Amino acid sequence: MSDLSSKVILTVAPTGAWPSKEDTPHVPLQPGEIAEEVYACWKAGASIAHIHVRDDNNKSSMSFEKFTETVNLIRATDCDIVLNLTTSGQLGLADEDRMRHLIALKPELASYDCGSMNWLHTSVFENSPRFLEKLGTCMQENGVKPEIEIFDAGMISNAVHYLKKGFLKAPLHFQFVLGAAGGMDATVENLVFLKSLLPAGCTWGALGIGKGHLPIMYAALALGGHVRVGMEDNILYSKGVLARSNVEFVDRTRRIVAELNKEIATPAEARAILGLPAKA
Repeated sequence: MSDLSSKVILTVAPTGAWPSKEDTPHVPLQPGEIAEEVYACWKAGASIAHIHVRDDNNKSSMSFEKFTETVNLIRATDCDIVLNLTTSGQLGLADEDRMRHLIALKPELASYDCGSMNWLHTSVFENSPRFLEKLGTCMQENGVKPEIEIFDAGMISNAVHYLKKGFLKAPLHFQFVLGAAGGMDATVENLVFLKSLLPAGCTWGALGIGKGHLPIMYAALALGGHVRVGMEDNILYSKGVLARSNVEFVDRTRRIVAELNKEIATPAEARAILGLPAKA
């Protein structure tokens, strides 16, 4: 494979847990919609798809059946995008309900939210030590690489702890999630600080929620990181203008990356960067 130093992994997060059809009619919520959107984003150049699902009423969910249907629809095509399944699509679930889909579907990546936090100033996003130990073990047993999601600086220290204890294995991959209410603000200063805390030999990406979307993208690219876009994080293409699809975000990011004399990584290149097995 050619030199990967100029390659940028582009994750698309098309759905998330919060946007509704009332917020934007363009967000894909059901398996067929999500699979079609992922395929279109792959054709536009996305490297990874981060998947959330909804229930039949379009509410945030960890429905095993919805994950299975969505993943099977994507895998039934010629799309070789790397699949990254959330483990945090719904609050208040039993640990096993957050891991069942990993065991059955064995995605290449899944989210590992490395600590608890107050969520949107209304509830608690719980990721207990017990759960993080179970999740790390489950991922290792099923060949799933954790995407370690970081909402606050202390979560990096948690990741280093679980690495030392053997629940995580190097090389680690981090995703900085900035701008969530209850977590760190989406500022360039915060991103630079978080990057300074990373252990040696890891890979990382970053995203900014809402109005922090573009500033964090530009800063992450300048600092040598990878990026994430999509309606999970931001439904506006520009001020007051709804994105008509997640493809618009992918297309814009590809243009920005090209202006920096870099290229979006293909799924195969993303696997090489992250240390994932090559796909036949």
